[in-house]
Amino acid sequence: MAASNSGLVLSFGEMLIDFVPTVSGVSLAEAPGFLKAPGGAPANVAIAVARLGGKAAFLGKLGDDEFGHMLAGILKENGVSAAGVNFDKGARTALAFVTLRNDGEREFMFYRNPSADMLLTPEELNLDLIRSANVFHYGSISLIVEPCRSAHLKAMEVAKSAGALLSYDPNLRLPLWPSAEYAKEQILSIWNKADLIKVSDNELEFLTGSNKIDDESAMSLWHDNLKLLLVTLGENGCRYYTKTFRGSVPGFKVDTVDTTGAGDSFVGALLTKIVDDHSIIQDESRLKEVLKYACACGAITTTKKGAIPALPTPFQTDVILKGGSK
Repeated sequence: MAASNSGLVLSFGEMLIDFVPTVSGVSLAEAPGFLKAPGGAPANVAIAVARLGGKAAFLGKLGDDEFGHMLAGILKENGVSAAGVNFDKGARTALAFVTLRNDGEREFMFYRNPSADMLLTPEELNLDLIRSANVFHYGSISLIVEPCRSAHLKAMEVAKSAGALLSYDPNLRLPLWPSAEYAKEQILSIWNKADLIKVSDNELEFLTGSNKIDDESAMSLWHDNLKLLLVTLGENGCRYYTKTFRGSVPGFKVDTVDTTGAGDSFVGALLTKIVDDHSIIQDESRLKEVLKYACACGAITTTKKGAIPALPTPFQTDVILKGGSK
């Protein structure tokens, strides 16, 4: 459980059910069956924080249905506050069918037309919860449609005014957007508000229009208010950029089964380590240690199917950091 003096990481956005094929390397149509796995990037981050001993809460909307109540229960079982969760009587909880390729990478098919998470209104936000957060974390899926987009913008504004660190992982899911152009426009529309941004190598290529994963490409995304920009490179670790220094941290070699949730695990680990001491971002040696820890957490998450069941404990992370097996 979280220490009582630890600051709150509040995660905003979608929580849904991922249906993952029981067999890798087949299409959705060919899959003989599916494993039901709770997911949604912001919810994954909240549970990652709690599992690593941090204090976490989730802010979003679920359907007033069996899946929605199941997901709220999973938050609580994992030590995440559900004080920011609303239920919609008219819309279902979102579902996603995820195909796993042989290399553990994924393709998505979503059922959200509309799902409850898309219908969160600014008036439904728990403002006291937002104001109590030390870190406010969010993605971009909540920017796709109204009223959720307005709720997202208001929550960011309230969190920033209350002094929270704003953490942004765009978590690009192109099938959910009307077009690639609109996705890029909306993802970048809130870019300059964030203190910390994490993008994957694929997202870097998408946002810059360049096929180069290098410092020049990454720094084209820099803005003056930014404190830390991270580019994750899968099994190759990550690159980091601040106002005064930049560098890279190597990854960990593991037997990858499913990459779902690896980036969320990485973010959760990072936020858990910096929530009470934002100055770590300005200290390169301490930041590198934190990013090594985050890379270890991301690697562990790829060794099991589904995101939340695979999120690591501190013990598992210590084992891999000490050079042991997963």
